[in-house]
Amino acid sequence: MTKTGTMLAAFAVGLLTSTAATAGDVRIMWYSDGVEGEVLKDLLDRFMKENPGINVILDNVSYSVVREQLPVQLEAGNGPDIARVTNLKAQSQHWLDLRPFVGDPAYWDANFGDQADWMRPDGSNQISGFMTQITIAGGFANKTLFDQAGVAIPGKDATWDEWAKAAKQVAESQQVPFPMALDRSGHRLSGPNLSFGANYIGADGKPAPLDEGSKAFLEKFVGWIADGTMSKDVWVSAAGSTYRAAADDFINGQLVYYYSGSWQIPNFSTKIGSNFDWVATGSPCGPANCTGMTGGAGLVAVKYTKNPKEVAKVMDYLAREDIVKEFSERTLFLPAHKGVVAKGLDFKTDDAQAKAALAEFIDASKTLSDLARKLPGWHWSDTVYGALVTRVSQAAAGEMPLDEAVTRIDADIAAKVKDSGL
Repeated sequence: MTKTGTMLAAFAVGLLTSTAATAGDVRIMWYSDGVEGEVLKDLLDRFMKENPGINVILDNVSYSVVREQLPVQLEAGNGPDIARVTNLKAQSQHWLDLRPFVGDPAYWDANFGDQADWMRPDGSNQISGFMTQITIAGGFANKTLFDQAGVAIPGKDATWDEWAKAAKQVAESQQVPFPMALDRSGHRLSGPNLSFGANYIGADGKPAPLDEGSKAFLEKFVGWIADGTMSKDVWVSAAGSTYRAAADDFINGQLVYYYSGSWQIPNFSTKIGSNFDWVATGSPCGPANCTGMTGGAGLVAVKYTKNPKEVAKVMDYLAREDIVKEFSERTLFLPAHKGVVAKGLDFKTDDAQAKAALAEFIDASKTLSDLARKLPGWHWSDTVYGALVTRVSQAAAGEMPLDEAVTRIDADIAAKVKDSGL
C-alpha cells in the first residue's frame, strides 16, 4: 500500500471510532457473527422514527477493528458513543456510568445485574451497558460425515481424546482435510484447559503461572496439530493474538468436529441450510470436568461521548424487555435479560437443527465450572487469553517447543501486570 493509501485507511478507521460530536448524534461501533447487524439496524430505524431528534449512526466493522483499533482510540480519550465489545472488564475504565442517565436504574439492576460486574470497574455499582447475548463455548459435529463413515457420534460425557479419535476416523473415511478445529482464541482454549484442572487466578487475584492442568491440555493440543488431528491452518495463518475462526471450514463440509460456541448457530443455520446435518455437542470432558467457557458481547456506553443523555436513551430502548426479546428471537441468541429468560423465547427459525443446537447450549450452561463463570469478570482474562494465543500458535507452527512457549506465556502476562501498575 502507498503512503497515501495507508494514511487514508488510518483516517477511515479514525472516522469509524471517533466520538460523535454533533448534538443528537449517537455513533455505535458494531461487529457481527451472523445476522445481528441487520436486526439491530431495523430496531434502530424504528427508534429514530420514534425519536426524530436523535440520529443513530451504525458502523458495522470487523471484529479485528473492535479488538485492535478501538483500544487505541479509547486510550486517546476517543471512540464511538456505544460499542459492542468482548473485552469488557479490562477496558471498564473507559465505559460511561449510565446510572445517572437511564430512566430506571432498578430495572437494569434486576434484569442485567448478574453480568453487570463483567463490565464495570471493581468495587463500583456502575451501569456500563448490557450483554447483547450470553455465549457458551462448545462443539459442533458434522452429523452427515459421521453417518456416512458409519462412526457413532461420541456421547455427552465423551472425553477430548474420544472426540479426537472419532473425528480422525471420520475424516480418513470421508477424505476431508480437517478432523478437528478450535478457534484461534485464548477464550476457546480456556474451556478445555479448565476441564483439565487449570486455574489462572492466583491467591492475590492476579494471574498465576500456568499450572499442570493448562500444560496437560496444551501439550495434547499442540500434539494434535502436529499429527494433523487438529487444523493447523487456523492457528498459524495469523500473527500475534489475532482472532481467527474455523467456521468457514465447517460450513463448507471440510471439518468433522468444530469447537467454537453458541454464537455460530445463526451463521450455520443461514449458510449450511440443507447441505448437511449438524449437531451441537456441548464441551468434551477432561479429567476435572466437562466445562466450556461462558462470556458474550456487551453493548457499552463510552464515557468520552459528548451526548450522554442521547446515549442513555438509545441504551434504554435497546435494553427494553420487548426489544431484547425480539432481538434474541431474530438473531437466535441466548439473552442475558432475566425477564426475557424467565418468560421464554420463540426463536424465529424453521431450522430444527438450529433449535436443537440452542437447546443443547442451554443444557451445556448447567455444566459450567465455577471458574468458567468467574473469568468473564476477572480483570486479567484478556491478558491471559492474548498471551495464550500468541505463544501457542508459535509452538503450533514449530517455531519453539511448548515448554518455551509456556515460559514466554508466563513472562508476557507478568510484563503486562507490571506495566499496568496494579
